[in-house]
Amino acid sequence: MTPTLIAAVAFEPLHLPLTEPFAIATGAQHVAENVLVRVTLTDGTVGLGEAAPFTAVSGETQGSTLAALESVRAGLLGKDARAWRPVSEWLGDALALAPSARCAVETALLDALARHHRVPLYVLLGGAGTELEIDMTVTAGDVPHARESAKAILARGISTLKVKVGALSPGEDAARMLAIHEVAPRARLFADANGGYDVAESLAFLKELERAGVPLALLEQPVPAADVAGMAEVARRSKVPVCADESARSAKDVLRLIREGAAHAINIKTMKCGVVEALTMWSLARAAGMELMVGGMVESVLAMSASAHLAAGLGGFTYADLDTPLFIAKHPFRGGIRYDGARLDFDPDAPGHGVTLG
Repeated sequence: MTPTLIAAVAFEPLHLPLTEPFAIATGAQHVAENVLVRVTLTDGTVGLGEAAPFTAVSGETQGSTLAALESVRAGLLGKDARAWRPVSEWLGDALALAPSARCAVETALLDALARHHRVPLYVLLGGAGTELEIDMTVTAGDVPHARESAKAILARGISTLKVKVGALSPGEDAARMLAIHEVAPRARLFADANGGYDVAESLAFLKELERAGVPLALLEQPVPAADVAGMAEVARRSKVPVCADESARSAKDVLRLIREGAAHAINIKTMKCGVVEALTMWSLARAAGMELMVGGMVESVLAMSASAHLAAGLGGFTYADLDTPLFIAKHPFRGGIRYDGARLDFDPDAPGHGVTLG
């Protein structure tokens, strides 16, 4: 029998308590209600994947993700992990409305295949490197919260801060940014509105920062995902590079952003599209000369390790927003990515993504 056929697919809820609510402009998570996926090959090799549905971003829930996975379980049995691109194409159709479920299955499938061949996942995906430099998020909140969060991040040895804005007025958010700049004057600052502003508010926010002398290195998703024309207007009028996140959920989205000049960079998150679609998005963005960020939802070390292997293996990423495991108070895993201040790396010889159940 072919040793790389899928013999079993199993999944279960994964409840991950957080150190603080992960708040963005459109909502907050107090506990990460994720899903653990196991894919077992006929030779007994097991691959692990994680779905991290974030209702405020994608509308997905833990319950809808479990139902989506159940809908494809039987269809996956007997498929060959070596045919991971055709399997991904099938999943793209079957799980079109459940991208985190697609991501979890593809991650588990690729992890199993890499473990079967005893190679690390980053080698399978390109082999460019094993290290990234990360930022850390200041979640949405008030000025005192922003100030204390910035101090705590600096104490970790991380000097790039990504500040969630868009939940408040542009003036209030600018005050938060100023407070952070005062306690971290040499830090590189990003602002991520998660679509919480309109065009006028985005430009007002940038003007407030300029007036206050707060340097901004990147503005992410200033307007709602569907407002590509608004993104293009902000990108044209901003002195700060604009990065698309929610507006870049697929390769087709990236093509549209390129054609309309709507972003200078894109944030690739496998939870938005799956692993294989992310490869196509990377290729399009690179060809267009766009900068790249790798990010995620509220993910444990499992999903973040897979994203780190993707970004390090492909290379070419200017920004790495892979900090959410630092917000998770407790998880059941061993191995995977390692943090040393702003430096993220992983065992260059461990097979697969290197994460196992503890």
